[in-house]
Amino acid sequence: MAESDPKEPINEQVVVNMYNAMRAELNQIYSKITELEMDASEHSLVINAIQPLDQFRRCYRMIGGVLVERTVKEVLPAVQRNKEGIEEVIARLNEAAEKKKREIADFEDKYKIRIRKSDSEVKDDSSKKEGSSQGVLVGPAGSSE
Repeated sequence: MAESDPKEPINEQVVVNMYNAMRAELNQIYSKITELEMDASEHSLVINAIQPLDQFRRCYRMIGGVLVERTVKEVLPAVQRNKEGIEEVIARLNEAAEKKKREIADFEDKYKIRIRKSDSEVKDDSSKKEGSSQGVLVGPAGSSE
């Protein structure tokens, strides 16, 4: 390691801590993406449910914890805008995740980090390979003889 660079980690433990922090940050990004994708999916369900309805039909919407009465005509565009905003945030988070993955890969290359599987993971992998070729035999339903 170069002693002249003040940003260089001092020892192996510092490198491991930095690496773990980077991986944790990537996991947080993925968690947020998953959460927002669920929100976008819920928005799609609402849009599909209220789109065919009469534009002047009563509709209720939760705004800041308060349920307000509106019409489908007022609610539908707002829900569509919210969904578009969520999709934009998801796209930006996906870009951030890709950037973080590249950063982690560069860090792994720089410090020659290799991920070792624990013994239990190695055993799990071998049992999955064996079990993947085995099928399950189920008898006909309702025959309890």
